[in-house]
Parts: sequence; C-alpha cells; structure tokens
Amino acid sequence: MADLQVAPKVLHARIAVSAAFLMNGLIMGSFFSRTPAVRDALGLSAAQLGLLLLCISVGAISGLPLSGPIVARFGPARTVLCGSLVGAVGLATTGGGLLAGSIVPTALGLFLTGLGIASWDVAMNVEGADVEQNLGRSLMPRLHAGFSLGTVAGAGIGAAAAAVDVPLAAQVIGLAVLAPLAMAVATRRFLGVVPVAQPVEENAARGFGARDAWREPRTLLVGLMVLGFAFTEGSANDWMAVAMVDGYGTGAAVGALGFGVFVTAMTLGRLFGGTALDRFGRVPVLRATAALGLAGLLLVLLGGSPQVAMVGAVLWGFGAALGFPVGMSAGADDPARAAVRVSVVSSIGYTAFLAGPPLIGLLAEHVGILQALFVVVGALTLGLAAAGAARPLAPSASPTR
Repeated sequence: MADLQVAPKVLHARIAVSAAFLMNGLIMGSFFSRTPAVRDALGLSAAQLGLLLLCISVGAISGLPLSGPIVARFGPARTVLCGSLVGAVGLATTGGGLLAGSIVPTALGLFLTGLGIASWDVAMNVEGADVEQNLGRSLMPRLHAGFSLGTVAGAGIGAAAAAVDVPLAAQVIGLAVLAPLAMAVATRRFLGVVPVAQPVEENAARGFGARDAWREPRTLLVGLMVLGFAFTEGSANDWMAVAMVDGYGTGAAVGALGFGVFVTAMTLGRLFGGTALDRFGRVPVLRATAALGLAGLLLVLLGGSPQVAMVGAVLWGFGAALGFPVGMSAGADDPARAAVRVSVVSSIGYTAFLAGPPLIGLLAEHVGILQALFVVVGALTLGLAAAGAARPLAPSASPTR
C-alpha cells in the first residue's frame, strides 16, 4: 500500500538502481569465484596472484576520488553507463590476457575493470540514496543485497563453468558484452536529478567542499568502519575459494561453492538487515553482526575440516553484510552533502581492496592461506570499534534509525 503512494518514476528508479547493483555484483562474483583459474592460467604463486589482484584495487582507488565530482557534474545515470563501458573494456582485455597466458594485458584489463567499477559503484550508491530519500524509508541494505544476489549468481556461474571446464577468458568476455547493454537499459529509468549531490562549486560556496569532508571526524570514522567491514568482505571475495582449495585440499568446484556460501549468507543478511536496523538501530546491529563475523572467521581458520569451514563461511557472510551499506547511508544522512561524503567514505573503504589482496597473498606465501587470513580478524575488530560513528546525525536525516 505504501508503494502506491510513491510516484511511479521513483518506483521505476528503484528497480533500475537495483539492476545496477545486481549487475555490478554479477561481474565481481563471476570473476572472483574463479581466482584459482587465474592463478593456474598464468602459473602464479600465491604472492604473485595477490599482486595481480592488486591491479583491480589500484584501478578502483584511482577512480574513487574523482567519482564524487563526476557524479555531481554528469549525474548517476551517465556515470554508471560510462563506468560499465570502461569495465567492459577491462574485462575484454583481461580475457585476452588469459587466453594469451600473458600477465601484462591481464593486469591492464584488471586495472581498467577496477576503474570502471569504482565510478559505477559510487554513482549507483548516490542514486540509491536519492531513491531512498524519495521513498522515505530504508533501502540501502536491500540495494546492497541486490549486489550480493549478483555475486551469488556470479558464483553459481563460476562454479558451473569450473565444473564443465569452461575457460575463464570466455566467461569474462561474455560479461564484457552483457554489462554495458544491461546498464544502457537500466539507467534510462534513473531519476535524472541529483538532489543529494549538489555541484561541487555550490557546496564550496556554502562553506563545505571535498576538503572539508576529509577533515570531518565523523566522516573519517565512518570511513574506517566501512574499511574494516569492506576488508572482511573483500578478503572473502578474493581468497575464500583459494582458502578452500589450498587450505583444505578441496577441488575447484568446492572452492567456488565455499565462496557461494559466503555471499549467500551475506545476501540474506542484507535482505533482512533493514528490518533489524529500523528496530534496534545502526550501532547495536553493526556490533552484533561483527561479533558473528568474528566467530565465523575463527571457524574457517581453525575449524579443521571443509564442513566446519562452510559453517564459518555462513557466519562470516552475516558478519560482513551490513557494514558497507550502513556506511553509505551514514555518509548520506545530510542529503545536501551526500555526494562528497559518500565519495570520501567509499575512498577510505576501498583502501581495504587495495591493501587486502597483496597483504594476504604475501603472508600466504610464507605461512599458508588460512594463517594469513588472521589479519581479517584485526580488520573486523577495527570495524567493530568504529561502529559508533554510524549513529545518524538526526532522526529525520535518514530513514534508518
């Protein structure tokens, strides 16, 4: 009944931005579920694989600082579409590099993929915050659940492709064709205005610009909270399949299944997390999920069997579920300053994706993958400690209280 009172344009935009989150997750899940295939195709060690995965993170970090001003200048729709095109070029280049067994084009392709995904990510979060404001209720956890559903679908594609020996190169090239086509359709239904992302010049004239956001203690703490949870999420994206294969001696299909279990749990946490956030508040829910995540990590790292590790993957997924979407909502509490703050929070949070792959890869080279993943415990503890910063600025500033 509530949806009948909302303008059809807003409802259409909600579907469209959900599609953007879904496709973004599909690309990530499809690729990361088959990281062992990347390693095998190029003959890499664990440390070398970590450095290669760093390329996608470097691309993302390079694009994030500019994403806020780009969204403010061109709007979320154009930014998402252009980001998908850049990402598609990157995927196609990655596929070509894997076919040739060459590291250089693969690394370049991953960099371009990260660059495109980063601008796409910030733009769809700004659009999501815009739609959330127009709906008048919490939406961001469900949008990020859409991302997680995409990773589940991508993991399923990866597991099926690995089971029947489909080359990873063919898989990523197919995504390179699909992604921009899907976004060309979806972005036509975006709201087309950016009420939560005022132009940079106007923000500066009102005494608030990007530099000011980087000096705000609350914004920085929210960024650190997102960093801790993003490191927890990203480490599973990068290394869960490898942990199952190398840490427990399973086959590639079981490794992809372990990744799928993680993202399925994270998806469920995001689908139902909005209800918990509305009832209990951001901070208590974040702290509770962080505790679940820590328990899950210990089961994966110390469980001793693939079966126990699968149970740990479930709790790990629940623990990682809400940190990123709640951080985006916290950054958008003040609609007039949302674009700049979301960009800052994202930039800090994505540092996890920059530091995580090489750090864990280098450690795994010396102590093994399961022991190396103990650094995730420290990252999630950081997220737990900074969770208090996500408390809303004012009850009326955000639909999530």
